[in-house]
Amino acid sequence: MSVTLSDATKEMTVRERVAELGQRILDGGKISRNDALELANIESNTDIMDLLAWANRIREHFKGNKIHLCSIVNAKAGACSENCSFCAQSAAYQTESPRYGFVDPEPVSEAMSEAKDNGVTAVGLVAAWRGLKEGPMLDEVCDRIREMKENGKSRPDASLGLIESQAVADRLKDSGLSCYGHNLESSRRFFPEHCTTHTFEDRLKTIQFLKNAGIKICSGGIIGMGEDRVDRVDLAMELREIDANVVPINILNPIEGTPLENQEPLPPMEILKTIAVFRFILPRKEIMIAGGRTVNLRDMQSMVFTAGASALMVGNYLTTLNQPVEKDLQMLRDLGLDPDWDNDFADQTTGGGCGSRCGCEEKPADTAATA
Repeated sequence: MSVTLSDATKEMTVRERVAELGQRILDGGKISRNDALELANIESNTDIMDLLAWANRIREHFKGNKIHLCSIVNAKAGACSENCSFCAQSAAYQTESPRYGFVDPEPVSEAMSEAKDNGVTAVGLVAAWRGLKEGPMLDEVCDRIREMKENGKSRPDASLGLIESQAVADRLKDSGLSCYGHNLESSRRFFPEHCTTHTFEDRLKTIQFLKNAGIKICSGGIIGMGEDRVDRVDLAMELREIDANVVPINILNPIEGTPLENQEPLPPMEILKTIAVFRFILPRKEIMIAGGRTVNLRDMQSMVFTAGASALMVGNYLTTLNQPVEKDLQMLRDLGLDPDWDNDFADQTTGGGCGSRCGCEEKPADTAATA
């Protein structure tokens, strides 16, 4: 998509235009949808590097030198009733994703201990199902969240699908939940292309219930599903509108057996540019790189921070493993960045969370993904 520039910007070079928008953000302003589309449509690698440099400045200005780390524990895997086309856990598709029911307390406690040992601030309890209603399963979920909170080793977060009443969200808050992961996944326009068993509006309704309960929101999406640049910008603008506290960006790794198994992967520079555009749109938010980073970015993984990322999903994702946490920690040390060991999630400018249900997975021999 081409964007028509105003008379005031037609004489500017791309470098000058990026600098103008970057300085506007550093001065406390914000960019419009059309501004963001200009950035998303930059083609030259030289100009993209300028964009990344400004995204890095914006990250450092608003987020400092800390990189928030989080992880998840898969509480219930496979046989999900929803037909999200990116997800290996959907019952609609034949994949090799494991299937098991809601886990006992012991594996959750072990995941919390492992996370704390690696300096991970938050652990998200994730389940593959449509969502939560009043009843015995909600009781069990609340018990597990209370156990995680009493464990005291890392903050308990959760990503448990759609919520269909305010009472359920209030129960989660009362059990000690601080942050809930519920991705919008894509733009409103593109959403029906990858899911038809629930709607974009269902997700927005869930987020509103959670916000009403005083629970912080971790919401982002997946790039590389066949959407275009306009869809990515519109997703980021919608996330700005709902005021998500943490924004996970997942990169599709096509899984055999799903409808997206033959989807062409995004080029690494396109991925990095997208992260940078999100940083321009969401300068004060925690932008977290989650599923798909290792298989899609390969040796360029460390550049996600230059592109504006301020958080990282580490350790277990869902059905497979990420690269060793020690390798991620070494990467941060090599870049002169500090893992955020003591993040108390005080507000949206410093807080974090995880447990996003992204659905893209990585190969067992390589890395993993979120749900």
